Amino acid sequence: MATQLRAPAVGIAKIVPFLVLLAIVVVAYGSWFTVDQGERGVHLRNGRIIGTAEPGLGFKMPLIDKIVKISTQTHTVSYSKLQAYSRDQQPATIRASVTFRVPEDKVAQVYANFMNIDSMVNRLVDRAVPTQVENIFGQYTAISAVQERVKFVMDVTDAIKKAVQGPIEISSVQIENIDFSNAYEKSVEDRMRAEVEVQTQKQNLEKERVSAQIAVTKAQAEADSQLARAKAEAEAIRIKGEAEAAAIKSRAAALAQNKDLVELTKAEKWDGKLPQTMLPNSTLPFFDTHK
Repeated sequence: MATQLRAPAVGIAKIVPFLVLLAIVVVAYGSWFTVDQGERGVHLRNGRIIGTAEPGLGFKMPLIDKIVKISTQTHTVSYSKLQAYSRDQQPATIRASVTFRVPEDKVAQVYANFMNIDSMVNRLVDRAVPTQVENIFGQYTAISAVQERVKFVMDVTDAIKKAVQGPIEISSVQIENIDFSNAYEKSVEDRMRAEVEVQTQKQNLEKERVSAQIAVTKAQAEADSQLARAKAEAEAIRIKGEAEAAAIKSRAAALAQNKDLVELTKAEKWDGKLPQTMLPNSTLPFFDTHK
């Protein structure tokens, strides 16, 4: 009987050291944790939040404490088929994306209210984005939504930021594409083609008008040039005639005042040869026999 009692006691004695060693290992490995950069840890004790943990090595109570890691990096969620109608009742499929992050001091709120980021996005962002995109797009005509793309994106961003209230920071909203119906896009192409043709015709007319003005200007310039040359020639002839007339008049006056000047002029032009034939009773040139 005593032998039978000692056998279980010996077995328990062998198990106890193993259990003690196992407890030491569990306590040793369960009392510390690490948090990566770009994350924050939510420190739980028996399911209750008692604080947050910064990146690096930390310690906790084994078995009763738990660290839940929540990313504080930037995330982007995409929406590829948002349906909306423009102010002029044109249907469109819009592709958009929202970029966000969880502020470091809000990680405890994320866990308390949503448990994780995916649940937060589902309850806050996924519900707000389609509604706000549809509302803002409805304030624009199909043409203005395309032509005023920057303003449209800014309005959507502001609307989503106001609609999403919680431990989240929305960095930006991107409208990546606006896809209209095939019929509408064809009508836009036809209208744009017609506008291009009209602009081309206007440019051609303007070109012709300018060319005509250039031709008129050149013709006028040539006419003015010819008129100026004719006036210059006429003026030159007039001045030359007046000069010649003045010279003749002056010479005539000089001759009238001095008759000997005629003889002097003749003498200056005489070559010194006497005439070969002389009429009776004629006089020799430049010799006045009556003196």
